[in-house]
Amino acid sequence: MILSLKDVALKKDGNWILSDVNWEIDNGDHWVLLGLNGAGKTALLHMLGAYYFPTKGSVTVLDKTFGKDVLGESLRQQIGIVSASLKARMYEADTAYHIALSGGFASIGLYETPTDEMRKKAKYLLKQMGCLKYGNRSYRTLSQGEQQRVLIARALMADPKLLILDEPTSGLDFIAREQLLEAIEKITMDKDSPTVIYVTHHVDEILPTFNKTLLLKDGTVFSQGDTSEMITTDHLTEFFGVPVEVDHTHKRPLLRKK
Repeated sequence: MILSLKDVALKKDGNWILSDVNWEIDNGDHWVLLGLNGAGKTALLHMLGAYYFPTKGSVTVLDKTFGKDVLGESLRQQIGIVSASLKARMYEADTAYHIALSGGFASIGLYETPTDEMRKKAKYLLKQMGCLKYGNRSYRTLSQGEQQRVLIARALMADPKLLILDEPTSGLDFIAREQLLEAIEKITMDKDSPTVIYVTHHVDEILPTFNKTLLLKDGTVFSQGDTSEMITTDHLTEFFGVPVEVDHTHKRPLLRKK
């Protein structure tokens, strides 16, 4: 099992941010975490990375139980994360290659001498993500889509068991978004892929390889299960509270307001 949350609640500044969250992820499943802005997605991700501890309930991530086992960097090194906050922390003068390499040390910036094996792996991952051609360019000269590709390569450097992609297409144009989603789909189809949690509020970003979906609303789990059962016209109409229609004609679902 990758993670297990039982009756989890989180209180911050006198307000309950999360409540009654129950969630289990098995190895081999890829999940979508779907919710509107303010649903509690970020707080839940911070908890999975051991940056927040639950006010109530039990949290176990990668066999580490909060409040019982030693957490910190030993856990975080097994979790690859790509998020807006991480993106902003990168050193803009570093090359794409150096940023990918830094993932092997779980550091912001490269302060240690990488091994030949690490160098080889960083080049392989950059190539896999379609960004080896600009490996020697500085981070600040890359487009947003190119930066996201580099950050995913960085996240994969440590062979994480869990990869969390927090709204990775935010701010991308249509072409960059589709190219990034194609790269993510290739990752999930690899036999050695880590378990992926894809966080979004866009239904049309749900790839066929994401076989499970959790719907988060107002800090609690609205429902969870097979994506085919979660992403339906009736279910999402109830979830969003407005009449919507889901079109499954194409590869990915398309959501329209009635």
